[in-house]
Amino acid sequence: MPRVLRIINRFNLGGPTYNAAYLTKYLPGDFETLLVGGMKEDSEGSSMHIVDQLGLKPVILNEMRREVNPLQDRLAFQKIKQLIHDFKPDIVHTHASKPGALGRLAAAQMKVPVIVHTFHGHSFHSYFNPITTSFYRGVERFLASKSSCIVALSEGQKNELVKVHKVCPEEKVRIIPLGFDLGRFTESMEEKRMRFRTEYGLATDEIAVGIIGRLVPIKNHDLFLRSIAILQHRTRRKIRAFVVGDGEERARLEALCVELGLAMTTGDNRCSVTFTSWIKDIDYVNAGIDIVCLTSKNEGTPVSLIEAQAANKPIVTTRVGGIENIVISGRTALLSETNNHVTLANNLLRLIEDDALREEFGADGWLYVHQKFHYQRLADDMAQLYQELLN
Repeated sequence: MPRVLRIINRFNLGGPTYNAAYLTKYLPGDFETLLVGGMKEDSEGSSMHIVDQLGLKPVILNEMRREVNPLQDRLAFQKIKQLIHDFKPDIVHTHASKPGALGRLAAAQMKVPVIVHTFHGHSFHSYFNPITTSFYRGVERFLASKSSCIVALSEGQKNELVKVHKVCPEEKVRIIPLGFDLGRFTESMEEKRMRFRTEYGLATDEIAVGIIGRLVPIKNHDLFLRSIAILQHRTRRKIRAFVVGDGEERARLEALCVELGLAMTTGDNRCSVTFTSWIKDIDYVNAGIDIVCLTSKNEGTPVSLIEAQAANKPIVTTRVGGIENIVISGRTALLSETNNHVTLANNLLRLIEDDALREEFGADGWLYVHQKFHYQRLADDMAQLYQELLN
C-alpha cells in the first residue's frame, strides 16, 4: 500500500485545507495518508472543523508558521525529516509555499521516491517588492528541480508557472482542479436565506453584496469598498455590503468606510457596510446575499467563487490568476481589471439594477461547478497521477 505524507501550510479557512482534507479522506483505499499542517495565524478563521467532520487527526507542527523564522523553520524542517523517517512515505505531497519549501527539501534529503507540490497560488506578484519577488521565484525554480511533479489548479495558473515565471518545464506540470462537497449549497437555501436576512435585518427590497475572505492587502478590499461608495450615488436601489472574514486590515478598512461616507450601521441609510467577522457556514451566507464579489490582486483558485456558483449566485470579480478557468465570463460572472473601481462598480451596478440579469447569471452556476469541482473527481485524478509517478 503506497504511503502519502501530505503537508499543508496551516489549517485556516480556504481552498488548501479543503483540498488536503478531501485528498486525505477520499483517496482510494490502496493509499495510506498522513496529514500534517502548521499553525494558523491568530487573525485567521480556523478550519479544524473541516478535518474534524471528516474524522481526520492531523499532526500539527507548531513551529511551521506563515512568516519566515530561521529558528522555527529549522525546527519544523527537522520534525518533517523525523516524520519521513518514521512514516516511510512513498510520496511526499506539499501544499502552498512554506511546506512546499521545507517538505520538498526534507523529502529530497531523505530520498523519498516521489515528491509532488501543489501551487494553491503564488507570491510572484502583488505580495513583495521586485527584489524579494525575484528571490522567491529563484527558490521555487530550485524546489521545482527537486520535484517529481508540480500540480497547477488551472490552465491559467499553469501558464503563469511555465511561461511567465518559468518555474519549471511544461512536461513537469499536471492540471488538477480543486474538489469540494458542494451539496450543502443547494440544500434548504430558502430557509437559510430567511435566517441570514432576518439576523442581519435585511429588508426584502435590499440587494446584499458580499465579499468573503481574509482581510489582508492581497485581497484588495479597498477596491470593493470604493466601488460600493460609487454605487450609493448611482442607484436608487437599497444596497447592503457584507465583508465576511477578518484579519490585519479590519481597523483600516473600517476607517476607510468612514472616509468614503459609508455607514457601518443599518437603519435609514440606502447603502451601508456590515463587517461580520468569520462565519463558518458559508452556505448560509451565500443563501442570504444576492451578489458575490472578489477583488483580489492575485489568486490561485478562489473557493468563494466556486461556492457562489454552487449556490447559484452571480459574481463580480477581478480578472486575476485562475479565475477565468473557474467562472464563465458573461454567463456566471462579470470580470474587471485589477484596481479599476469604476469598472467593478459598473459591473455591480448592472446586476443590482437588473433583477432578471441576476437570476440569469445565477441559474447556470450549479450546472457548471458540481461535476468539475466535486471531491471524488479530485481524488480520482490525484490517485491516477500518483500511480503514474510511482510506476
